[in-house]
Amino acid sequence: MFEKVLIANRGEIALRIHRACREMGIRTVAVHSTADDNAMHVRLADESVCIGPPRARDSYLNIPAILSAARITGADAIHPGLGFLAENANFAAMVEEHGFTFIGPTPEHIRLMGDKVAAKRAAIELGIPVVPGSDGGVADVAAATEAAARIGYPVLVKASGGGGGKGMRVAQSADELKNAVPAAQNEATAFFGNPEVYLERYLAHPRHIEVQILGDGQGGVIHLGERDCSLQRKHQKLLEETPSPALNATERQRLGRVVTDAMKKLGYKSAGTVEFLYENGEFFFIEMNTRIQVEHPISEMVSGIDLVREQIRIAAGATLGYRQEDIELRGHAIECRINAENSQTFMPSPGRVTSYLAPGGLGVRVDSALYQGYTVPPNYDSLVAKLVVYGTTRNECLMRMRRALQEYVIAGIDTTIPLHQRLVAAPDFINGAYDIHWLEGFVAAIG
Repeated sequence: MFEKVLIANRGEIALRIHRACREMGIRTVAVHSTADDNAMHVRLADESVCIGPPRARDSYLNIPAILSAARITGADAIHPGLGFLAENANFAAMVEEHGFTFIGPTPEHIRLMGDKVAAKRAAIELGIPVVPGSDGGVADVAAATEAAARIGYPVLVKASGGGGGKGMRVAQSADELKNAVPAAQNEATAFFGNPEVYLERYLAHPRHIEVQILGDGQGGVIHLGERDCSLQRKHQKLLEETPSPALNATERQRLGRVVTDAMKKLGYKSAGTVEFLYENGEFFFIEMNTRIQVEHPISEMVSGIDLVREQIRIAAGATLGYRQEDIELRGHAIECRINAENSQTFMPSPGRVTSYLAPGGLGVRVDSALYQGYTVPPNYDSLVAKLVVYGTTRNECLMRMRRALQEYVIAGIDTTIPLHQRLVAAPDFINGAYDIHWLEGFVAAIG
């Protein structure tokens, strides 16, 4: 097992990784920007190294600085967390080339799944159903129009190397497609440095369902059930739950079997998430995330498996040591993402936390690096906390989440807690009657 792990990230996920390492008897190294001098993960780590100024590209994306920090502190391995360099295949390769262990998938798998066109081809070869679409990228409007005629309107134009809703446009007709293709290409170039786009059939009312998997790269693969991530605003998830209220036992088993069979063929190593759109009883692959997810805690709550601990074990060469039939998923879990944003305008709200009181009690977990007196910097993602609640039934979980949200105090900055309080009391959400477009309408109605 590793003696020292460098955590190449910040915020709640860096703290989450530190906690897993500490419980395994592993020392930690925190890297940080000057904006994070007083961050909780820096305070708690065994060692810390400042790697640059606030801008992410000068610090958390600064590969030479991170590798140098690992060298001077004598780290054995590097955990990338999520975001930043977590799905950068070149970074993963450089970590290994410099004699450290990358706690995550192989660079080849990161590279394969990081390109949505290549990932879709791989999914087809692995026997995973995909959304009908173009055969690879479309170079221009003419090629897109030809592909759309085969697929049928409406179509979704998507960036090959994208994520987070960037480089995406919906076209209801050939006339709309003429504008959608160059607009998506321009945005894809600006955000990802890759102008390639492709087309998929646009599904009107799908759910966003993802399956959490673990593979040891030695033939062992298991899944921890599905998460319903359909509550999204501008393609950004706001609340997740497991299991999905939309699936029955037969569909759940079928999806889990398809995913684990595919990951065994791929020889996948580490934690990963295979994401689908689900509509009218059909699942369609959309992408795979080759990293730990923001919403991983709800899978931990229903399975009792520490996903970060498993990532570390697998990276150190261990096998899973258990099979799918050994996994027992019980109860229900919900995660509310608490962002430092105005709950009505969604404007970012950095600043000093003047008062902080996290909820507690049976079945309540808070993953956050906030504390009273901490100043939330304006330089990074607005996620500041994850409120995770478990119940033996979905109704018990909902009632517990309502209570926990009422207890949660974060003063000095705006947060999305008021929005979550309204959301968990909404009849459609209580009944599980929502899709990926529902939240946009809900937000507009209360705004």
